Amino acid sequence: MPKVKVPRKSTNVDMTAMCDVAFLLLSFFILTTKFKPSEALEVTTPKSVSTKAVDAQNVVLITMDKDGKVYFSVGDENADEKDQILDLVSNTKNLQLGEPEKAAFRRSASFIGVPFSQLKSFLQLTPEQLKSFKSPGIPIDSANNELQLWMGAANTAFQGKKMALMVKGDNNAKFPTFKGVIDAFKKNEIFKFSMITDPEGVPEGTDLYRTNQRSGGKAAETE
Repeated sequence: MPKVKVPRKSTNVDMTAMCDVAFLLLSFFILTTKFKPSEALEVTTPKSVSTKAVDAQNVVLITMDKDGKVYFSVGDENADEKDQILDLVSNTKNLQLGEPEKAAFRRSASFIGVPFSQLKSFLQLTPEQLKSFKSPGIPIDSANNELQLWMGAANTAFQGKKMALMVKGDNNAKFPTFKGVIDAFKKNEIFKFSMITDPEGVPEGTDLYRTNQRSGGKAAETE
């Protein structure tokens, strides 16, 4: 009996559907990706093993850079408090700050990093001019600690709310700068604040590491 020869057929895989899915995924990630905006103040924070997240509402942030300059800022969502703080400072120091200066302070990611004598002209700078402006920082020496007034104004503006006071210091910031900031807090009877650090894993072999192992990692969150 003759053997039936089955004709060979070449395999042909249709890749159209897979290409469609790949391009759909690529388009999704391109359209939804948000790049981290560049920070107005470059600060390299020290590392810590704490993993406790801080409250991101009603934030008042004091920043210390590596050159010992101090900056004051308020969360973008607190526009009313920003206006009130600027009014209090303006009235106390007779700076005659008006709506244009308030609008500048209400801008996203705005900060104050100048003495009162330069505040009005600083708040009149355009966003383009701000990019090249070299802030001298808020004076915090013992003879002229202007941060005290900023903190007093913030205390008043956030009265009735829980103010989340945070300190973000550069790894190379010197102790006298930190002392000037703490003195401003004490002058306004502020004794509680959070330090912003760069979190890292708990080193193996330490007491905290062993405690985390026993508690399933919950200990670090409550430190």
